[in-house]
Amino acid sequence: MVDLPGDMTAIEISEPGGPEVLKPHRMPLPVPRDRELLVRVIAAGVNRPDILQRQGHYPPPPGAPTTPGLEIAGEVVRCGPGTARFKAGDRVCALVAGGGYAEYCVAAEANCLPIPEGLTPIEAAGLPETFFTVWTNVFQRGGLQAGEVLLVHGGTSGIGTTAIMLGRAFGARVFATAGSPEKCRACETLGAERGINYREDDFVEIVKAATEGRGADVILDMVGGDYIARNIQAAAVDGRIVMIAFLGGPSAKVNFMPVMVKRLNLTGSTLRPRSVEEKAVIARELETHVWPLLASGVIKPVIDSTFPLVNAAQAHQRLEQGSHIGKVVLTS
Repeated sequence: MVDLPGDMTAIEISEPGGPEVLKPHRMPLPVPRDRELLVRVIAAGVNRPDILQRQGHYPPPPGAPTTPGLEIAGEVVRCGPGTARFKAGDRVCALVAGGGYAEYCVAAEANCLPIPEGLTPIEAAGLPETFFTVWTNVFQRGGLQAGEVLLVHGGTSGIGTTAIMLGRAFGARVFATAGSPEKCRACETLGAERGINYREDDFVEIVKAATEGRGADVILDMVGGDYIARNIQAAAVDGRIVMIAFLGGPSAKVNFMPVMVKRLNLTGSTLRPRSVEEKAVIARELETHVWPLLASGVIKPVIDSTFPLVNAAQAHQRLEQGSHIGKVVLTS
């Protein structure tokens, strides 16, 4: 058994509030239970749900660590009873329900994946939360097929960059909204046919014009608010609108007649509260269909910036400023 310390540095939320409430502190090393792995965290992704948790709006599910952090990459250092696939020394990335902002983190073995060949742990730390989210929402729930049109809102976020790359890799025409010319160009570099500056242009008009009036088959929305009604306008007949966040608010005044006339499917999901078994299904599909694309370099996670673990507050500030393109990552 690897000789491990008795405690570790982790980031606690001292009280609900701004980035300054993220404080490094010492806590006991977690112990892996049945079918769990203890991972020495080399890098951890930073995501908007972490910000919501810090603000007091998104408590961890029952039984999950109160330490924030939903995705990690590192080295397995201890295996709990009942584990079968990974062993000490293996390099993995993992989707976790919490605890990622720490030097060590426990992860369900079924929700771990090997770090793809050729990727660094920092790059791999940007995979689990975003790739699990995009796969389950765009492909499982949205049913995106080759030749269809995908509209991605928030195109330069971690979720957005991933959706653009995966949509393009699987043969879709991709359009993405972003808030500046620089960000629109970044979307196009990643594979979007058109980056749409939402501050200057109407994404409904542009997508309709580019598709000869047909619209988007799948729309991935993390904005909500007035985008809800506009998404309905932009959707094609038999279109699927998938909502995963509400940065612009969860409420809207909507005329539902087009939903009926176009036979639209309005759906959405959250990932964190889902069971280990449900997440394991997503993990296996990703390993089969997406991990080869990462290993071959067809797609690669976009890393905006990195911060030492103890500077988690600065990482949150970077994400909240909204100028990032891709993932913000903490390093131990």
